[in-house]
Amino acid sequence: MITIPRRDLITAAFVCAVALMTTLLPISHVQAQPADPVIGTWELNLTKSRFAPGPVPRSQTRTYEEVPAVSGMMKIRGTDAQGRPTLIEYPVVPGAGIIKMSAKVVSGDGTPTLLEYTASYDGREYPFFGNPDADTISLKRLDDFTAEGITRKAGKLVSTGRREISKDGKIMTITSKGKNAKGEMINNTLVFDKR
Repeated sequence: MITIPRRDLITAAFVCAVALMTTLLPISHVQAQPADPVIGTWELNLTKSRFAPGPVPRSQTRTYEEVPAVSGMMKIRGTDAQGRPTLIEYPVVPGAGIIKMSAKVVSGDGTPTLLEYTASYDGREYPFFGNPDADTISLKRLDDFTAEGITRKAGKLVSTGRREISKDGKIMTITSKGKNAKGEMINNTLVFDKR
């Protein structure tokens, strides 16, 4: 008969217990939180998009970047109404996430425009530069793949929208409804492909 020292039995039992616990624990508790799936560069798919009332742009490329908060503050650079550079600081809600969006748009008549904002998903209003219909945007994250946004001009509601990323991360759909600067009702669906 083989005798195994009690110490070795206890060690073997401990190793088996640890191995069993690690296989039974959900992996989601061990993994880091997923990155925002909107991060990256997106090309407007004109054939899948719908613009009401129009006009249809020739192209649009959007780039989304994560922006780190420095000491709980977000800094946004821009220009005032006279074209002078400005720097605005906003306190950031911890864990809300901050993104910078830059959109290069070429209108139907060939005019290039740059739209930009840096905003947190905290529901507060942040400056929206380059957009003739809006001067602020507020964002709220609904889940890992969906966010809603509200744009305003001089404090007046312009549009409400929803941004959804497909589960495979390859398609972004932005729907928006409201009124443009001309007072026309808008009901747009923009579909983007990830580059």
